[in-house]
Amino acid sequence: MQKILGYMRKAIQEFDLIQDGDRIAVGVSGGKDSLVLLKGLALLKRFIGIDYELVAITLDPRFGGTEGDYTEVERLCAELNVPYVLKRTDIGQIVFDIRKEEHPCSLCARMRRGGLHDAAKEAGCNKIALGHHYNDAVETFMMNLFIEGRIGCFAPKSYLSRKDLTLIRPLVFAPEKEIKKAANKGAVNVIKSRCPVDGHTSRETMKQFLADRERSDKGFTDRIFGAMRRAGIDGWGITGKSERKK
Repeated sequence: MQKILGYMRKAIQEFDLIQDGDRIAVGVSGGKDSLVLLKGLALLKRFIGIDYELVAITLDPRFGGTEGDYTEVERLCAELNVPYVLKRTDIGQIVFDIRKEEHPCSLCARMRRGGLHDAAKEAGCNKIALGHHYNDAVETFMMNLFIEGRIGCFAPKSYLSRKDLTLIRPLVFAPEKEIKKAANKGAVNVIKSRCPVDGHTSRETMKQFLADRERSDKGFTDRIFGAMRRAGIDGWGITGKSERKK
């Protein structure tokens, strides 16, 4: 986890993600990214010099009408002394069984975001931490460019005025391969996704495209990320500190 903590600390400091007194809802799906994020924030709290609180929140989509097993998330939260909130929802049934969406990811994401925002407010939080990492940022930028014909990406930090919540993404400097290493070395126990389209999405296609290019042109992903930062896309501008080095 040491490398992950370094990436997180850099993001928190560079983008001013966390301040004293923050109560942060950590969105925890049970996947590697959100679990590593949760553990990282809990560990950083001990030495980063910022006084903040954490609440872990899981929205169970109940795919196929079946409740998911989040025992491992509950165990990790107990180990880290972080309060845990589990919300059972009908998102899976609405998206796949009732609406029968041909392209389900967009509706599912919107519903999950709305549910997480509401749960965070109920828990008295002023911020939500999401597990998007370095590769997610590049993939999102490329998907927006190739699929939607626009230049843009999610921001490291953004304010939701309608909910009075700030979204933060402390893993944005952490490469996915390092998150996988941390998870595989026993930092967390990952819960396999039960989503019917897991591994068959537009994001997975873009992930494979970038991996193929990276194999034939080493540094391809880093150059895209560097361009995003130098152009200052959606809050990604370099803030007087050097670019991320590997």
